[in-house]
Amino acid sequence: MSVKSVFALVIAAVIAVLLYGSVFLIYPHEQAVVTQFGRIERAVREPGLYFKTPFIQSVEYLDKRARYLEQSEREVIASGKKRLLVDSFARYEISDPIVFKRQAKFLSNFESQLNGFMEASLRDVVAEYTFKDIVRDKRDELVELIRKSVDEKTQRLGVSLVDYRIRRADLPQENSEAVYRQMQTERQQEANGIRADGEKLSQQIRSVADRNATVIIANAKRDAEIQRGVGDALRNNIFAAAYGKNADFFEFYRTMKAYENSLSNGDTRLVLSPDGEFFSYFNNAGDSPAAIEPAADASSDAAEPVTPASNDAAANPAVVEDPAVSTN
Repeated sequence: MSVKSVFALVIAAVIAVLLYGSVFLIYPHEQAVVTQFGRIERAVREPGLYFKTPFIQSVEYLDKRARYLEQSEREVIASGKKRLLVDSFARYEISDPIVFKRQAKFLSNFESQLNGFMEASLRDVVAEYTFKDIVRDKRDELVELIRKSVDEKTQRLGVSLVDYRIRRADLPQENSEAVYRQMQTERQQEANGIRADGEKLSQQIRSVADRNATVIIANAKRDAEIQRGVGDALRNNIFAAAYGKNADFFEFYRTMKAYENSLSNGDTRLVLSPDGEFFSYFNNAGDSPAAIEPAADASSDAAEPVTPASNDAAANPAVVEDPAVSTN
């Protein structure tokens, strides 16, 4: 190989090295900071092929994507001196690579500072809220205040805080059990109060109903007695009028009804004296009351007298029975 050929190869190699040292490539998810002897010259944020001074300038690549930082569980004090265990995380991205390199220099240093910012803001904000606000009522408001507070601090380092979230906020185990017992007691007291109010209202309703029922029943009994009295009076008047028209026939009719009611079952036995008044119509006509005469009627002839029962029944002076039953 000739000297010219060797020289040409050397020149080509030098040119290739110079070209390689002067060209750098930025991918879409990257951004870069060009430094010269440790001094920041410029920042490159758009993807593409760029040039730099070989051997003099150097390129440091930074991630353009949002990064995730998880904060370990922290114990903080809420309003009312309640201790809480809070587990949170944040997402951030480098918004100004030049400021980031000047202030934070390295990603590990920045994440250490960010962790401190998050803890300080968390303690400051949580101290103004109650346990219920943090856990349920004002969770979003509290998170937004912490995010803004941390974002103001990270902007000075060239970083924007994309998001901040509280994953879990809870009481320590020993406090959780005490709060649970307290809540259980409060709910039990509330339930007892509701039951007492219901029982009181029930007694009031029941007493009003009982009073109304008593009044209604008393009025009904009063009206019933009045109607019964009116009916009895009317019945007595009818009986008195009928008795007044023909007393003998009325007496005969009442005696027959007494016989019917007494001997209706077919197995009735009466052990009475045959001379008693109850058997007066079983005696001879001469021994019985006067023959029943129908009431005189001005418009009709006198009715045929009714003759009492024959004195055959008087032949057995000891017992009078239902015809269907034999005599002892």
